[in-house]
Amino acid sequence: MRESSVDAVEKVKMLKYSVAAISSVFLAESIAGMVSGSLAILSDSVHALFDTLSSLMLFISMRASLQPPDEEHMYGHEKFESTGGLLGSLVLIALSIMLSANSISRILGNESLINLEFSIVGFAVLGYTACIDILRVFIFRHAYASKSPTVKAGFYHALSDFGSTLVAFFGFWLSVYGILYGDAFASLILCSLLIFLSAKLAWNSIMELSDAAPKEVVNMVREEIQKADSMLKYENLKVRKSGEKFYIRANLKVPDSMSLEEAHDLSAKIESNVKRNLGEADISFHIEPSGIEGVSTELFVERIVSKIKGVKGIHDVKVAHYGGKNYVTLHVQVDPATALSEAHKIAENVEKVISEKAGNIENVLVHIEPSNIELRRGYAADEEEIRQIVEAAAEEFRDILKIKRVVTYIADFRRHIDVECIFNKDLPVEKAHKIASQIEEIIREKISETAVTVHIEPGN
Repeated sequence: MRESSVDAVEKVKMLKYSVAAISSVFLAESIAGMVSGSLAILSDSVHALFDTLSSLMLFISMRASLQPPDEEHMYGHEKFESTGGLLGSLVLIALSIMLSANSISRILGNESLINLEFSIVGFAVLGYTACIDILRVFIFRHAYASKSPTVKAGFYHALSDFGSTLVAFFGFWLSVYGILYGDAFASLILCSLLIFLSAKLAWNSIMELSDAAPKEVVNMVREEIQKADSMLKYENLKVRKSGEKFYIRANLKVPDSMSLEEAHDLSAKIESNVKRNLGEADISFHIEPSGIEGVSTELFVERIVSKIKGVKGIHDVKVAHYGGKNYVTLHVQVDPATALSEAHKIAENVEKVISEKAGNIENVLVHIEPSNIELRRGYAADEEEIRQIVEAAAEEFRDILKIKRVVTYIADFRRHIDVECIFNKDLPVEKAHKIASQIEEIIREKISETAVTVHIEPGN
């Protein structure tokens, strides 16, 4: 069962007590109106009858909204609350129009059918009705703290009943003492107010039923996303409201340099801030890595740097994300004969171009090196090339070992190479271990950021 600013169980109790109270008012006013001949009391009894029916509908809709999601209502049953609020609003509008028509009729008819002998009965019942109305207003006293349209409809019903009772009381009093028009004008003012409040509630309920996104909520979600990280972007933001609950969906475009853990923490932070502002909300963010101009940030950096004059090659581009900024390190190759001062200018130009075109760059570190050195391939090496490097590393030990299998994979952002070797079974373990270590070191010199393990097995 969901929680809200007004507990769901308490809301059901509110409506149940309200139905019982207003039903007693209808019975009492119907009898008193017929006995005293008061049109005002009879009109108020009809108001009470319709309000009994509308409160009953609200009660039924509230009970339905408390049911958990099922296969037919996967988002739950909160829409029943909006439906109940709409129905209650329409009933109030109809009642207000009816009371207005009665008021105009009284003014035009200029007649009174009050039975003065039973006027005391009328005043007593109106006093009882006023007490019941005040009780119902007290029952729904948390309506403004609640976002539930059902509770607000019940609150408006209670207020309208109290206002109607006052109109009936003054109208009956004026009629008893021979003044025929005061109650009619007061009734018209009250009905105008009721029509305004009811129309506003009906419009809000229609907006919820049509899944219109509340603009203030959409803007708040956008602000929370933008505040979380300056490089964070979003797509397909969707917001819908059902009862007191908000459903929020969006695709978060995080920098591809951001780790999965950091992206998850960022998403959780946004969810927490949104829920703090909204209360109850069902939020689902789909995280997608985002590069620059449709390619990864590393590839984008390689492309723009390769066009710089004096650059012969680029490798080992690394982009790290921290605090809404990117930190870039890369190796840039220049002609071996280039003077150090000129190489430094090339490096400065590389830093400038990356900072201008990559965006949100906090720092760029360029490692300048001559283009004639042999590169350590790292992630760029494929499996066939790795096997060739392994075989070359073991070439000088062919007389005492044989490569059985080479397994390579990437885990925890690092290349792993496992080499299974079959050694001469009579070879001392100390020598076998020394040879395995030499092979591991040769492979690591050729391939950067690599964990190499040579497994020793004895031959037949």
